[in-house]
Amino acid sequence: MNPFSLLTRTELPPEYRVLIDKFPRAEWGAVHTIGMLGQFWLDRHDGFRQFSAVLDEATDKALEGQVQPGEFAQWFAPRLNHFLGALNGHHQIEDYQYFPLFMAADGRLKGGFELLEEDHHLIHDMLARNASAANDFIRALQSETGEDPRKALEQYALEAKGLLKGLERHLEDEEDLILPLLMEQGEDKFGHY
Repeated sequence: MNPFSLLTRTELPPEYRVLIDKFPRAEWGAVHTIGMLGQFWLDRHDGFRQFSAVLDEATDKALEGQVQPGEFAQWFAPRLNHFLGALNGHHQIEDYQYFPLFMAADGRLKGGFELLEEDHHLIHDMLARNASAANDFIRALQSETGEDPRKALEQYALEAKGLLKGLERHLEDEEDLILPLLMEQGEDKFGHY
């Protein structure tokens, strides 16, 4: 397994940290200006983080019996669909529009963006497993064969927590590549959001 895989890494590999070391997070917005494109990126990522936290909290409440499984299913199904679709769309825009521009702008970071593209493939697989587990939970709720929806909910929760953990690592690493690049080179050359 790749030692820098999304499933195992704890930060970007050192060779891709050249700009984050020059533009550390602690100085973003104070010493180093974040432009509109950078702020849009951060806002989008924060939206994914907030949505993730809401879904995670609701799933925990359902697992603890604070919410009935049927009630939880009605609440979470449309929200999960929205979340998974928005995340997939965001990754497609990055892979096909922004990442090629960023790789061309600074060759030192090319491998870092390729790593993020690998993340997108892993996350896509996690999204598919998450959706499948959610569908299994819904089917178990609707089953007339006595299938236990609790077991299906536990499996969904396991898949969801894996996805959210990987997503958090990916978002942070992506920001550590993109924001410093935008700060160093200026946003104008990359277009607008």
